Amino acid sequence: MTDVFINYRTGDGEKTAALIDQELSRRFGSDRIFRASKSVAPGQAYPDVLLRGLRRSAVLLAVIGPDWTNFQARLRDPEDWVRKEIQEAFTCELPIVPVLDGRKTDRLNKADLPDELARLADLQSVPFGTHDTEAGLKRLGDVVADMVPGLRDLDRDATSSLLPDTVTNSIGDVSGTAVQSRDFTGDVGGTVIKGTSGGTIHTGRGDIYQNSRHVSGGRHFTGDGMTYFEGDHQGDIRHRFGGADRQEDDGR
Repeated sequence: MTDVFINYRTGDGEKTAALIDQELSRRFGSDRIFRASKSVAPGQAYPDVLLRGLRRSAVLLAVIGPDWTNFQARLRDPEDWVRKEIQEAFTCELPIVPVLDGRKTDRLNKADLPDELARLADLQSVPFGTHDTEAGLKRLGDVVADMVPGLRDLDRDATSSLLPDTVTNSIGDVSGTAVQSRDFTGDVGGTVIKGTSGGTIHTGRGDIYQNSRHVSGGRHFTGDGMTYFEGDHQGDIRHRFGGADRQEDDGR
């Protein structure tokens, strides 16, 4: 399923089109973004794949470089693919967003366009300044996410806007029972946690190994953050980090 179709002119915006493709693919998935030089595989029928991708899309981004309107002969050529893609988007009633590439690129003027493309000049455009590509790419990503409902659920940057005190999973791979919480009180598998801050943590009975390499029985432990308990433990736990590494058999 393609959601975003990137229209661009080789020689006038292909680098920006590639940047946009890279960022939107990172945020929403590569299969959701169509760019001809990426999405049409060797041996495939170019016109069929291109038109099929366009008709399955939800929005077309038309990258307009500073020389875009200088390609007058091509813009007036019915076989020019930049023109054909935009005309097909109009026919399919697909939303089109002109992306003005660079500070020297002005809004389109109907006087510079053939009649078939004159409607482009009426569409609200999005400026894309090369002096701050990160901000420009983020803005474009936000624009398409607002225009295409399904993209919000795929947005890899959505977690960056979590509210304060939101709890997310950062444990990673775990073998056995694991509980992660901002505030917790109760009894889990023999481990008793009381209070939300400054309280007692009673680990219960049994052995605990954390973030380590160890050899049971020989009692060999290594690595910053190594924690080992055998039996019942109540009291403080203190770690010291940043010192020089010592070999496991170094008794000095």
